[in-house]
Amino acid sequence: MKTRQLKDLLYEQVARIGKALASPKRLELLEMLAQSEKSVETLTAELGIDVKLASAHLKALKAACLVQTRREGKYVLYRLSSDGVAQLGIALRTVAEQHLGEMRQALQQLVTQPQHLTSLTHDELLAQARRGEVVVIDVRPQAEFDAAHLPHARSVPLAELERRMAELPRDRDIIAYCRGPFCMLSDEAVQRLLAHGYRAQKITDGVSEWRAAGLALEGRGA
Repeated sequence: MKTRQLKDLLYEQVARIGKALASPKRLELLEMLAQSEKSVETLTAELGIDVKLASAHLKALKAACLVQTRREGKYVLYRLSSDGVAQLGIALRTVAEQHLGEMRQALQQLVTQPQHLTSLTHDELLAQARRGEVVVIDVRPQAEFDAAHLPHARSVPLAELERRMAELPRDRDIIAYCRGPFCMLSDEAVQRLLAHGYRAQKITDGVSEWRAAGLALEGRGA
């Protein structure tokens, strides 16, 4: 094969990945699968799209080797092909934030109450959580927590927060997190906790960002 043809082939293969990612819903699907493997039915419920559309997006992602499947009973479960796929999503988001003014404006609107963002660094958060000085809660669904979660975190899914609030101490800061900077579950958790008199804050990083930073995680998929 001539050099020019070889180069064209190489760039064509890289472009396959770019083409597969050229959809907001596919990017969101990858973010969901970065939390844990999921069925089409679970993904459609989370994204608010029908099964046919979700299946088409997943087929495109699978064709680009970004996701893999396995069968469990009557369900087909999807998962990311590697941690590198999640890191690619983070890299895309970071570049978009650096270069797109619209992205920065949207993020500012997403963080409606920046005073509730903790100022603790990753290392400080880990150290304080280890000593019991703060309580870190993971408000994602239990299955996502079981797959991977931050060290010393407790699983308190948002859907269970109201009835389980008494488990949380009132004399320490409660630090909530969910699926990353686009996720609103932790914002809702902080609002509910504050309304009940708790000291609550959030972090924007989720397990994907934690892993991309080379930090330890716990759980069966950590």
